[in-house]
Amino acid sequence: MCGITGFVGFGKKHYPIETIVKKMSNSITHRGPDESGIWIDRNVQIALAHQRLSILDLSSAGSQPMQSVSGRYVAIYNGEIYNHQFLRKKIDQSSKSIKWVGSSDTETLLYAIDFWGIEKAIAMIEGMFAIAVWDKKLNTLYLIRDRLGEKPLYYGLQTDTFMFASELKALKCHPSFKGSIERDSILLQMKYGYIPAPNSIYKGIFKLEPGSICKVSFNNDGVCQDIQNTSYWTAEELLQKSLSNQYSGDFHSAVTKLEEVLKKSVKSQMVSDVPIGAFLSGGIDSSLIVAIMQDLSISPVKTFTIGFQEDKFNEANHAKKVSQILGTDHTEYYVLSSEALDIIPKLPRIYDEPFSDSSQIPTFLVSNLAKSQVTVSLSGDGGDELFGGYNRHVFSKKWGNTLFHTPFFIRNLIGKLLLGIKPMHLDDLEMSKINQFLDKKIFNNLSNIVDKTGKALCSKNVDDLYERFNSHWYDLSFIKKSTEFVSFKPNDLNLKNSDIATQMMLSDLTNYLPGDILTKVDRAAMANSLETRIPMLDINVIEFSMSLPINFKIKGSNGKFILKELLNKFLPKNLYDRPKQGFALPIESWLKGPLYDWAENLLDPRKLNEDGYFDSMIIQQKWHEHKNGIHNWQTELWDVLMFQAWLEDQK
Repeated sequence: MCGITGFVGFGKKHYPIETIVKKMSNSITHRGPDESGIWIDRNVQIALAHQRLSILDLSSAGSQPMQSVSGRYVAIYNGEIYNHQFLRKKIDQSSKSIKWVGSSDTETLLYAIDFWGIEKAIAMIEGMFAIAVWDKKLNTLYLIRDRLGEKPLYYGLQTDTFMFASELKALKCHPSFKGSIERDSILLQMKYGYIPAPNSIYKGIFKLEPGSICKVSFNNDGVCQDIQNTSYWTAEELLQKSLSNQYSGDFHSAVTKLEEVLKKSVKSQMVSDVPIGAFLSGGIDSSLIVAIMQDLSISPVKTFTIGFQEDKFNEANHAKKVSQILGTDHTEYYVLSSEALDIIPKLPRIYDEPFSDSSQIPTFLVSNLAKSQVTVSLSGDGGDELFGGYNRHVFSKKWGNTLFHTPFFIRNLIGKLLLGIKPMHLDDLEMSKINQFLDKKIFNNLSNIVDKTGKALCSKNVDDLYERFNSHWYDLSFIKKSTEFVSFKPNDLNLKNSDIATQMMLSDLTNYLPGDILTKVDRAAMANSLETRIPMLDINVIEFSMSLPINFKIKGSNGKFILKELLNKFLPKNLYDRPKQGFALPIESWLKGPLYDWAENLLDPRKLNEDGYFDSMIIQQKWHEHKNGIHNWQTELWDVLMFQAWLEDQK
């Protein structure tokens, strides 16, 4: 794992190119503290910089920036190419004159580009990556991002300079960076809790979309002539092909095949020249990845989890039981609320733009714990999106067709009635003696269930259903001077034989996963100089998942059905088959307690009015209702608080 940054063009040739690119690179040292390198061509006014976290080939033979043997290309890259040994063999078969200098995947990447060209080489790569390649012959810069967006890459043209970086903080070090806030991106963050690609919080600065190549052409003086974005891979196209060529075997053979592809993925991602471990929450996905790791390992795998004193938010006890059965070398740490709260002031600088998934805090803490013993950690992310793990997937599979075959006016009426029920009354029912008497948690999370059901009944179509399920603020009129637009890509492909749940999973895979989950994990881990790897997102696992019938993934009210069946080979069912808990924090109570003064200050009406981004009356109403226990507005308020905290950090 590494950090990359660079720029082309200045206009003002007296600017100290080397000083500026070093400053940009130093700002992301946490992404690669082991080594740094720069490459400059003053004729074209281009500078490339790299911060290295040494994982493979710890010698100087793996240092970047690296030039190709032909001398035509210079590359810097962040990530891992898991099939690079396979690519080396193919290259060796093509030429007997190859003389490898080292064993790094960067060298493999450059040879592949020399041999097959950029587009063909990238299509052959299996891994996670954000790559910048300078073509000296054509004065062209190529920016490339992996298929699902595991690794970040920002870019933009600011005045007369084209710049790019792994994180926004590097771009802010350049004297040409403007830093004007894009108001429509505020709307997106309020709606989803994150800012989806290609948008960023700054005008003229974009996130390269997953599976894309950005080709930027320059003249001999380093003046940008053209910017073209193309897709080399899309999940939509893969799903379209998979739907017409579905897996033909029975369920049991599918479980066997799934184990085969997952083992291959995990094995390739366990290759490392530094200590490696895994996050273990005790849930289905992380438990399965760890089980396979331990099955492949001759020594106990190092696993890590954090716990909380509040039982409702604690999964550490489940993780410990899983580790004991699997025989891992387990480390757990129970976090005090004060320790978690201490992370909050750091969030604006870790994420560089407003980001309000509150599980960013425990993700940072477990990354910090893992870094104390390992440099690489595997995670179970991606299982929900690929195998139907979210409640919205199960709901859509079970009720989708019935929902949209019921007249809208009837659904809408019932939905509005449900949405009109005060959550505090439902919470009282959840804690009632009736629930305790039945000794069944049938009313668990009742307010959330009623809210989601009400929203579903009011939806007009599949895209609207997805928006309602995923929107934090559905009414965005409180945001000043912004223009609402749809950020999620509509399901505009003619997905034959697809069902609503499959379409929901596709939207999550292409939007929520890279925009929220992968962003959260990358920044939290890299802030601790920890590399994370995600076996579920191996291209072969993705292809196999998409080929499976939906009934193999969701059966009745049971999501991730095939993953559970495979996990049953390693663990007793009663240990993992429980309601989805997530990686959450008691934000609701913290806002009324230890975070009260912090929130009160950031939500001060005078401050909100001075900043000029929000209607302070609407926010104050929600804040009043929340702190007085009338309504739980933790999600909506956390969105506003994360923006306000970020804004304060910019001043």
